[in-house]
Amino acid sequence: MSSELENKIQKLREIFHSMGRVLVAYSGGVDSTLLLKVAKDALGDENVVAVTALSPLYPDRELAGAKRLTQEMGIRHHLIKSNELEIEGFSKNPPNRCYYCKKELFGELKNLAKKEEIPFVVEGSTLDDEKDHRPGRRAIQELGIRSPLKEAMFTKEEVRALSNALGLTTWNKPSFACLASRFPYGEEITIGELKRVDEAESFLFGLGFRQVRVRHHGNLARIEIYPEEIERLMDKLLREKVVNHLKKIGYHYITVDLQGFRSGSMNEVLGGDL
Repeated sequence: MSSELENKIQKLREIFHSMGRVLVAYSGGVDSTLLLKVAKDALGDENVVAVTALSPLYPDRELAGAKRLTQEMGIRHHLIKSNELEIEGFSKNPPNRCYYCKKELFGELKNLAKKEEIPFVVEGSTLDDEKDHRPGRRAIQELGIRSPLKEAMFTKEEVRALSNALGLTTWNKPSFACLASRFPYGEEITIGELKRVDEAESFLFGLGFRQVRVRHHGNLARIEIYPEEIERLMDKLLREKVVNHLKKIGYHYITVDLQGFRSGSMNEVLGGDL
């Protein structure tokens, strides 16, 4: 481990020591798993609580991973119900959609923390999250939620490196964003379409692709996978299997994005001021 990374993890531990007790917004992803691990090591099991939202925006496979990891770490894990489609303004899918979601979710987490007499709610943003369109940041700031990884100046690459050094199985887990990110801004999000996206992505993951996004453009599915895996998808038999399955679940047209997977590709149409 580099001296710079060692200095950052020491800074992260100091941040947690200064907090005393924390409630961790836990998705089971790379960033929040490292956050939870370091919080536990710094503060002990009794001073850390993980909370995961049960939501139509998050697939069952993500929830299963979050449950397994908290059990392995021996950390108390709360599940709360969350239906973002019931939040006024969310389902219409405006460019600031994430603000409504984060405001509702972290408001609930703050209420839960108050009941548990826990002074701080923390979440897993890093320095890299400043580079993309992230309207949820405003809600996090308004509610006083702490982002210890960002405070300790961690990049996503450093989060993965430290996760690997600590033996966390998530160190090379594909990045994940909620299923709402598969829809173009302005296109209404429904439960049925979320389920269709989830089923399409689960099918592709089941075929062994390491990273998958199925961007939902009405009756057209735009598949994003790693560029080096596109050639494999072009195999005649595999291509036909994918086309047949996605048509079976309701898509009329199936395309492959030649740029390959990139996080936040739906934000490419937005101006820099949003």
